[in-house]
Amino acid sequence: MQSSNGRSRGAGDGPERASEHPEDHNPPARDVTYEDPWYDALASGWGELDGTGRRAPTVPPARRERSGTAVHARDVYVAVQRSAAFQEVRDRYRRFVVPGVIGFLLWYVGYVVMATTMPGLMARPVAGAVNVGMLAGLGQFLSTFLLTWAYSRHARLRRDRAALELRWETQELTRGVQGGTS
Repeated sequence: MQSSNGRSRGAGDGPERASEHPEDHNPPARDVTYEDPWYDALASGWGELDGTGRRAPTVPPARRERSGTAVHARDVYVAVQRSAAFQEVRDRYRRFVVPGVIGFLLWYVGYVVMATTMPGLMARPVAGAVNVGMLAGLGQFLSTFLLTWAYSRHARLRRDRAALELRWETQELTRGVQGGTS
């Protein structure tokens, strides 16, 4: 049988002997080129030189910024975090999420506890082969979808606009601190 590289392969009746193909056991040549154009490109920081004969820095900076600019930008974010608008957005989020999570966890744990401690109640038929346990299990799915819908509606109506305005204001303040560059 002939392989795609021109060497014969065994017919499946046993392993080939190394003496049949001595060229297979030679070490690979060091000047092998690959068809991949990215093979010769070194990753940043992997030993390439910077043009002067010295090693390039391992991670070149993306852009040069003044050290004082980062401090001022940080101050903008701290000021926004302390602002009344940010606190209001965060409070609106918490007023919805905390009761929602507590209610959902109580409903879920109640379902699991009832399923394990009251199998007679959960096995009580409601209509045909449908019993209380099946309805409660489907109620878990339904409550998940309802809670997701309520959360997205609450976010859209109560928080998204205020959060977007806050984000816009923060970006404008940060852009002003950095001298108009983004």
